[in-house]
Amino acid sequence: MTPNEVINADNSKHKHNTNSSLLLKKSRWNTPEFYFYYVCFSIIVPYMFYVGYSVSKDTHPNYPSYSPLLSDGWIFGRQVDNSDAQYSQFRDNLPRLIPLVFIHLISSHANRHYHWLSPIKFTCIVSLIAVFLFHGASALKIILLLSINYGIGKYLGGHRLNPVLTWIFNLTVLFANEHYNGYRFQSILGHSFQWLDEWQGIQARWHILFNFATLRLISFNMDYYWACHQKQEKIEPPKSDKDRINTPCALSDYNYVNFISYVLYTPLLLCGPIITFNDFISQYHYPSRNINRKYIILYAIRLVFVMLVMELTLHYLYVVAISKSKAWDGDSPLEISMIGYFNLVIIWMKLLIPWRLFRLWSLADGIWVEENMVRCMSNNFSAQRFWKSWHRTFNRWMIRYIYIPLGGTKYLMYNSWLVFTFVALWHDIELKLLAWGWLISIFLLPEIIASSIFSEKKYGHKPYYRFVCGAGGVCNILMMMIANLIGFSVGLDGVKEMLTKIFLTSGGLSFLMSVSVCLFIAVQVMFEIRESEKRRGDPKYKM
Repeated sequence: MTPNEVINADNSKHKHNTNSSLLLKKSRWNTPEFYFYYVCFSIIVPYMFYVGYSVSKDTHPNYPSYSPLLSDGWIFGRQVDNSDAQYSQFRDNLPRLIPLVFIHLISSHANRHYHWLSPIKFTCIVSLIAVFLFHGASALKIILLLSINYGIGKYLGGHRLNPVLTWIFNLTVLFANEHYNGYRFQSILGHSFQWLDEWQGIQARWHILFNFATLRLISFNMDYYWACHQKQEKIEPPKSDKDRINTPCALSDYNYVNFISYVLYTPLLLCGPIITFNDFISQYHYPSRNINRKYIILYAIRLVFVMLVMELTLHYLYVVAISKSKAWDGDSPLEISMIGYFNLVIIWMKLLIPWRLFRLWSLADGIWVEENMVRCMSNNFSAQRFWKSWHRTFNRWMIRYIYIPLGGTKYLMYNSWLVFTFVALWHDIELKLLAWGWLISIFLLPEIIASSIFSEKKYGHKPYYRFVCGAGGVCNILMMMIANLIGFSVGLDGVKEMLTKIFLTSGGLSFLMSVSVCLFIAVQVMFEIRESEKRRGDPKYKM
């Protein structure tokens, strides 16, 4: 890029950040280069879907290998790939969940209108009822674990042992929950208590979802610990969402009722998004101004739309069943790569949909939580930025409670390794997830080193800079796809087999070159999307 293509942020033609020397670049959307990219997109993207659909046809030679995993569908007589256990559970329980959402919202708004109870006490009572409804008798185990954590935090307060024992307790609980499979009343108290094990509620495997509760438990204790070390001043209305997080509540707010209301808050109970204790309680004192009826309605429409897209995908692309059965014998490198790619797309959507539903529920109840998935997973070229937009609230939680307390960028590589090890263990105690976490830490290295040496500040004005960055973006995408397929799809052996069949074939090298060219074009478009965001002052350009 030549210097005359760079426009200072102070230029009145563009919106800008008034506190920074932001440089804005001229739009490339109407250039011959991008017209060429549009032609490529119009051909390649539909062809990708065609390939995914072709390997999902009942006439395909591998169809008998994975067809037992398919179920009866509802779209034009096609079967549906409901073989992903995580999304299948959500999808099958949705008809029971939606009435609960409406009952909760109607009762919550009625309480606010008629003032039966204070909003926080009402939330506490409803949350306790909901946890018994969702988890049956296991709610007693949950309340016991919560109470022990509360005792640690309140008894130790500002003592330096508070963070140490809080982390030791919650990490121990993560491992113990997994090892003892959620504990059994019969095993602990004897055969006469077997009836409690039979009262399982809607979600019997409470210990899997308790991982989200551990994040809230740590948040409460750490926020209280920091509050004990800060001079208590008059609590004033927060000026920003960041103030809600960083400004401690009054010490009297760190009580058991608020604690239970926060940790077991019904809309966010099962899987988030994640909110800090300070932020949660602040919104009961000073409701968020981000929420309005128009925003909630539009958000609900977007949710319904993405759910329909997911249904169409599961009815026409059986890639999850194919990957579970490893039914890719005889498939071309292109077909195998599309099986892998669409698996990742489905992973993104299967997380996006529940998170958006529960966020919508929370917004309708008056509690603002951040969006977890800020970008489509196909719109990422940077490993570092990817984690800012994928499970965003978890990323921000880790920065506040792990990364910064351990020294932040001062010990960047050590902290990155520690953070991703925790993320892997938090998801599940499996070798493939540890491999995923460590691979991510390794894959971050080239980008960190390259961006520090070949920085935009130093070389951004060079005409070749974005093309060199584009090549780096291609490498990042390939590495992220491999890591995420290992961690959340086919595992180490599956990825090894896929890569062998893709690249150790006669056309493997030429296929890799073709893929790299396509990804390079996609990365250039991603760059321009972020430049457009920068020009209109959208902070999302940093992600």
